[in-house]
Amino acid sequence: MLRLRHERVMDSKTGGLTGGRERSPRGARYEQKRDALLDAATTLINEHGAKATTLQAVSHAVELSTTSVTYYFPRKDVLAAAVFERAIERLREFVDEAAKEPTPRERVCRLLELHIRLRADVIRGTDVSIATLSEVRTLDDPIRLPLLRQYVELFRATRALWGDFPADQKPLMTARTHLLQETIFWMPVWLARYPIDEFPRVHRQLFELFDLGLAVPGATWSPADLPRCADGEPTADGENAAPNFLGVATRLINESGYRGASVVRIVDELKVTKGSFYHHLDTKDDLILECFRRSFRRISAVQRAAAESGGSQWERLEATMNYLIDLQFEGDFPLTRTSALQALPIDVRTDLLARSDRTALRLGNTLVEGMQEGSIRLINPHLASQTITAMLNSAYDLRNWAIDMDRKDAIRIYASCLTQGMFVDPAKILGQA
Repeated sequence: MLRLRHERVMDSKTGGLTGGRERSPRGARYEQKRDALLDAATTLINEHGAKATTLQAVSHAVELSTTSVTYYFPRKDVLAAAVFERAIERLREFVDEAAKEPTPRERVCRLLELHIRLRADVIRGTDVSIATLSEVRTLDDPIRLPLLRQYVELFRATRALWGDFPADQKPLMTARTHLLQETIFWMPVWLARYPIDEFPRVHRQLFELFDLGLAVPGATWSPADLPRCADGEPTADGENAAPNFLGVATRLINESGYRGASVVRIVDELKVTKGSFYHHLDTKDDLILECFRRSFRRISAVQRAAAESGGSQWERLEATMNYLIDLQFEGDFPLTRTSALQALPIDVRTDLLARSDRTALRLGNTLVEGMQEGSIRLINPHLASQTITAMLNSAYDLRNWAIDMDRKDAIRIYASCLTQGMFVDPAKILGQA
């Protein structure tokens, strides 16, 4: 087990982090330098991805020689493991602090508060971000598997914020936990657009969304079925085979990250030649970018199809959510996980994030008009649309969770986390199955 950044504990009175046991001057200096390396590596991984973060880049960031860095971390993968282990430890500290609250509502509210406070400190320059855990999937098994085991423990601790529950409620609690974590992980993308003094208001509005949901009282989940090809993809192989490449590449990106979707793996799975690949796409980068662009186009196509189907804005929203969650649970040609954006060049990433924002804006307009007509509860449409975006995009990770359930029930249970809220009586949700 690699040593972690600090042996930090939460101050129960202030909610802040306090230092661990006292160390000798030599030990303190060692920890300070090690922490500086981990801070620099965290920033680089969040900006460029784990594969692109080198010992040389880290040494340059802290003005040390590469030889000095190897004294603390002999190899790049050891450094990456330490960064991610520290990230999981910091996330667990927040969960453990939130768990001290007396009720599930107060625990989830406290967890959101801690993460929003961290974002404020990062913007002020008084703390560093937590490393984005999506990059763990890019690591080799000897490094990745122990980290995944630690993440499973973190997930279980987060799920325990809802308290004890019978076994038949576990799928619902798992879905709620998944959405909570994915919202927290996506938060840095949009939260910085608010002034820091607005963060407490954002916290209240986000928790209210999780508490009460999107739906007005009395609304039920009964989405209309959109046409099978509502996302604009052909239902059978056409004359252009590029969508096959995109489907395989998207699954590999989602499972192994941007750098894990190699041309060799793609053509091996499709049982075609590299020449066939390059007949349709010039480079792997072209393929990856087209995966993202195609995903955004598909989401927009579904939103347009839902709008054309008529009905209230609530009915259009639930039709959109139903179609896209089903697509993600199917898993053959899912949406590209936005977590893979991290490894893209910054200019390309900025462009794709702008595309993601436009998708969220379309959702936001649906929410605004739904509030005007009274079919959707009064909420902050910006943060709600970003939360829906995180929910839909991360649904692919729940495909194994959904496989043992009737598909319609799985979609409804997952959607209920946001449509009905995270604290509604589980019997009310599960009783509809």
